[in-house]
Amino acid sequence: MALSGPCFQRGLEALWRQDEEFRGDKHNIDRDGEECAGEVKEKDCGDQVNTEEEDKDDEAFRREENSQIHLKRESTEKEEDELQEVKEEWTVVGGQKGGIEDVDSIRVYGRDSYTREMFQTLQQLRDSSLLTDLTLSTEDGQRLHVHSPVLAAVSSLVHQRLQERDEENERREVDMYIQTEISISLGPEVGCVGLAGVLEFAYTGALGALNRHTLAQIQTAATILGAPRVLELCSEEEEKMKKGVEKRAEEKISAEEQMKVSLQSIRQLWTKRVGCDVELEVGGASFHVHRVLLSASSDYFRGMFTSGMKESQQACVALPFLEASELEALIGYSYSGSLPLSWGRVFEITCIAFQLQFQPALLLCLDFLKQEMDAHSCLDVASFAEAYGITELLEVANDFVLRHFQNVAATPKFQDLPVKKLRKYLKSNSLFVPSELVVFKAVVVWIEACPSERLKLTKELMKNVHFPLMTFKEFSEVKTAKLWTECNIKRLYQTMLEDFRSFHIASETLCRVYLPKDSLVLVGGDQISADFIRRSPSRELWFGNSLRNYTGIVKTVEWRLLGEMPKPPRLSHELAVVAGKLYVLGGQSYKGMLGVLNSVYRYDPLQNRWERLANLQEKRCNFSVVVLDEMIYAIGGYIDPETNLDSVERYCPNTDSWSFAQPLDMTLSCHAATLLDGEVFISGGFDCRCHCLVSMFLYHPERGTTYLAEMSQPRAHHCMETLNNHLYVAGGVTVDENMTSIDQLACEVYDPVSDSWSALTPLAVSHVGAASVVLEGKIYVLGGYCQERYRETRLVHRYDPTIQLWENIGEIPGPNTDIRACLLHLPKHLRQ
Repeated sequence: MALSGPCFQRGLEALWRQDEEFRGDKHNIDRDGEECAGEVKEKDCGDQVNTEEEDKDDEAFRREENSQIHLKRESTEKEEDELQEVKEEWTVVGGQKGGIEDVDSIRVYGRDSYTREMFQTLQQLRDSSLLTDLTLSTEDGQRLHVHSPVLAAVSSLVHQRLQERDEENERREVDMYIQTEISISLGPEVGCVGLAGVLEFAYTGALGALNRHTLAQIQTAATILGAPRVLELCSEEEEKMKKGVEKRAEEKISAEEQMKVSLQSIRQLWTKRVGCDVELEVGGASFHVHRVLLSASSDYFRGMFTSGMKESQQACVALPFLEASELEALIGYSYSGSLPLSWGRVFEITCIAFQLQFQPALLLCLDFLKQEMDAHSCLDVASFAEAYGITELLEVANDFVLRHFQNVAATPKFQDLPVKKLRKYLKSNSLFVPSELVVFKAVVVWIEACPSERLKLTKELMKNVHFPLMTFKEFSEVKTAKLWTECNIKRLYQTMLEDFRSFHIASETLCRVYLPKDSLVLVGGDQISADFIRRSPSRELWFGNSLRNYTGIVKTVEWRLLGEMPKPPRLSHELAVVAGKLYVLGGQSYKGMLGVLNSVYRYDPLQNRWERLANLQEKRCNFSVVVLDEMIYAIGGYIDPETNLDSVERYCPNTDSWSFAQPLDMTLSCHAATLLDGEVFISGGFDCRCHCLVSMFLYHPERGTTYLAEMSQPRAHHCMETLNNHLYVAGGVTVDENMTSIDQLACEVYDPVSDSWSALTPLAVSHVGAASVVLEGKIYVLGGYCQERYRETRLVHRYDPTIQLWENIGEIPGPNTDIRACLLHLPKHLRQ
């Protein structure tokens, strides 16, 4: 989508500048608010005579409410159908503005907390006596002011009064919004306690005041107001009292679910134009809405309707500066909490969300721009973020361009880049390219897109191409480029050729430096002396500051010393990262029965500070660790070489405490574990008899073990990592036909969908007791040793799934054996 049109031609009066953390939950949302089967007219409890027709209408309303209560995600198929309806409905709206979009391109975004936050805001508006349009009076002189849509969502009486007012205004052919206030005088049966209980439920979904002393009063108020969901809760309380249950049983439907039902009911009022109190005119279209709902979701409308502006008294408000389809999407979001977005309209909707200060919707738009970004859209996102001063989004977009430069350079929009931006990208240390030929081709494509204007920039831009790092084959492609046929740059080619020929001088020092976003960190480990006599456990932490590409396929990691962890040194330990902090757990201080540890430390890279934490309940080494739901799980391991463990411990960072979870169904050590889609997978290892295992199983902290397809060969002391929804295992040891431990060079990948294993390219050298991480889509296996020759492996190998090959990218700087690795986001001053 081109960044042009009215949204970019006009400045916004108010830009979103708040610096707040937001973690959006992206998920498909059920379509809120199904259309009712027919018109619902409820019983007016203030009338003395009830007709048979009114009784039927009242029963219909109750049935509808009760059916809504049980709409709690009945089946996956139904959810998908409802989501499809939302998408198809939205594409029709989009079609009014230049073509119907592909349904599959639409993503529905929402926040789990939206409904709760909406009702909290409505309660705040009520507490401030803002936009309350319904007065409830009792005979004891109480007058309570509320919002009619909120109470109509639970009360058939209020629902009916709103319908009657609208019908009367229509019959009299007067503006239905001239008279907005409604007053209802309740009979002597309704007291302040009972009425307060119903109102509490309307705004919170809960009945905190419900007990044996207030039950009768709340029941009476709910009956008069026609509130079936309140009556159901009263019936549950009454049944509990009859059974003599002291402790309240868990509610069948939570307050959160009750509020969702209420929001669905308010949405139905909107779709049927019941109780709407203002009309918005936008681009030839009219939208009938409730002022209070818009005010609860938009600061702009809250200011308009509550600060005494002339629009607060108008029945119809004109907004000529907006687009109808974008505003309709935001209004729909106010009533449902779900926002369908696609690349076809996300920029326009984001602009309107800025302008009208729909803060929650704006966060979803920004979340979409970050999460759905690809090579074709990242440059548009960067331009949009720069135009509107959204610093964080601009950083994310620029980072995406740099780390996917080869793919971005192949898109048509790359050719439209201003030279200033292109120059900035080419000079960045975060530019990730497999070879200098990619950079050269990108520059050529950009120049040839507008040669009359850009040929003069060739010399300047070619300075960013490191020609000495090319192979002869790569430079032969440079030589055949049509660019050199231009008379005024033929001499430049000779300069490039001379630059390339200097490779034998510069090859050892010249390289392209790439800084990953996160740093690969090595912790601890063991170092064996050259004569194999001495072992030196380590406290050192090293981090990979940059990746360096030299000539051809020569690549290395630039290592820097990060510091030392507290005593003692450790090997065969485990690491975890939670909320950006490093946890070091267990292990051994030396090879021996008495060297096994249960101590735990936490390192904060921002503060450069270590903290001692609660000990593991059992000493353990050669175990595995996963982080699930912000909790750290320590799985298996051994206390000494003769005593394996089947226990699993769970650590809570908030309470600094360990507790036991469901144990494994066997003792296990030297295995590997990782997460995929929130499930814990465990492979290989040694059992209590030191048998090397082929097993693969799922572990659940409450349900225990579920076995899956076995690996093709047994292995232990290996690595397992998750990448692209598959599990990769590499390195370690296996056993031969004589049950002797030998090096395991074979590698495998597990597909959880088919529950099957496939062979991968084997490793070239042994990696027993190595460390592993996944960094930017590639698997790194670091260090270890060779079982058969008992020699250290200092090398780092990287598996690239796109070419299905292992690459040698240099050596590690310190200890090699029984080390562990992780990814950490380190402060900028460490990476200068």
